[in-house]
Amino acid sequence: MRLLGHALYLMVLVVLLASVPEAALSGAEGAILVLGVIGLWRYSWAAVNFGRALWYQGVAYPRLRRRAEAAYADRTRPAHAYFLATSYKIDPEVTQRVYQSIFQAAAQSAGGATVVASVVDGSDVRLVRSVFALMRTDMSGVRLIVDQIPATGKRDALAKSLRLITRQAPSWRDIVILVDGDSCVPADIVARSAPFFCDLAVGALTTDETVEIDDAPTFRDWFALRFTQRQMMMSSMGLSGRVLTLTGRMSVFRADLATDPGFIRQVQSDYLDHWRLGRVNFLTGDDKSTWFWLLKNGYRMLYLPDVQTVSMERQPLPGFIDSAVTLMVRWFGNMMRTNGRALALPASRIGVFTWWSLLDQRVSVWTTLAGPLGVLLTAVLVAPGILPLYLAWVMGTRYVFCMALSLFRGGWFPISYPILLYFGQITGAAVKTYVMFRLDRQRWTRQSAATSARPAAVRLSDALSSYVHVLSIGWLTLGVLFISGLL
Repeated sequence: MRLLGHALYLMVLVVLLASVPEAALSGAEGAILVLGVIGLWRYSWAAVNFGRALWYQGVAYPRLRRRAEAAYADRTRPAHAYFLATSYKIDPEVTQRVYQSIFQAAAQSAGGATVVASVVDGSDVRLVRSVFALMRTDMSGVRLIVDQIPATGKRDALAKSLRLITRQAPSWRDIVILVDGDSCVPADIVARSAPFFCDLAVGALTTDETVEIDDAPTFRDWFALRFTQRQMMMSSMGLSGRVLTLTGRMSVFRADLATDPGFIRQVQSDYLDHWRLGRVNFLTGDDKSTWFWLLKNGYRMLYLPDVQTVSMERQPLPGFIDSAVTLMVRWFGNMMRTNGRALALPASRIGVFTWWSLLDQRVSVWTTLAGPLGVLLTAVLVAPGILPLYLAWVMGTRYVFCMALSLFRGGWFPISYPILLYFGQITGAAVKTYVMFRLDRQRWTRQSAATSARPAAVRLSDALSSYVHVLSIGWLTLGVLFISGLL
């Protein structure tokens, strides 16, 4: 059945190419040039990241791991692991699996472990204690601390529990593992991650991820594709020793840094001073706050492509598109709120490739939209025949891109991937333009917490945001019209 889907896809691609007579493209040369130049730039950048990722996984990372494990073997005392898990409004079945995985990993920590469960509901307190008591593994080396807190947000929960860990006096030899309440950690996470912190320039690391989604196949394919793209991009950034995010699902930190007062303050009360929006206090994006603190202080942040966390997701809204856009608004809002201040750091401190990648996050918002916008304008004003050619271009390039991505997961990919890839690129770019001018708009997917009601002054700010957004799209459209020769 999978082969049939691929065969039909390629047949449609061939039919589209064959259905475009040369005369139908008269006047479309400018749009084709724009599309080709942008495509050359975007796919050259993708090829660079593909090459770097393959080199990292095949050559650089194995060497890095061997050196780290050799240095760790010389230590007189293995690392003590502090697990900090936050849970709020998560299904009991998921919570049970998550804490079973945490307790299993804690029991395997050679230097012992402390598990801090940050929970809100009394039912979660009872569930966590019950799971701990019923573990069949020897738990004598594991200490459980249940930190029940009011529902004032994840940032407050992390800060309070990190201060609790601080009172345990962890050293630079120990590690802190931050875990989301819907993510299962690998049983050997301590043994696989602790050796890298023998290098005191390393402040944190994050790992590969996979996803479990039960009853939403399109949403599951979209998430799996995103994690495959993430594996490639993180490996590319890993070659520079500075990933672009420390995912909140699970990341590992050197304990003395995670308990630094400045680190905790940034997690709890991060903000951005914007020229138009004023002070924007961060509600979401705690993983970007931890990342930025380490980045500005010059620490390396590594990626472990051979260690995998399991994320148990669910579709937040009934429809796939609504769910995807809702998540994109949160993810890309977090990215844009931190991107500008990270770009303000000198490239000499964070690395030229890292700095350029941060710049590309902003540039790609507009280059991704310029191509389809030029094609659409050309089809309306000059040559409707460009549409099937463009559709064939999209189908062909995204199919090849998915073939390349399959190198990082093994096996063949579902035929839904090229379609979902294009959807993610175009919709994602559109969402980024939206959040770029509305950095004060924040909302959790699972929680009701959001930015507060809009007084008159804030409504005026919203109107200005819409004005600047529309003006930017207008300038983009005008630029495409000029470059493509349509105006």
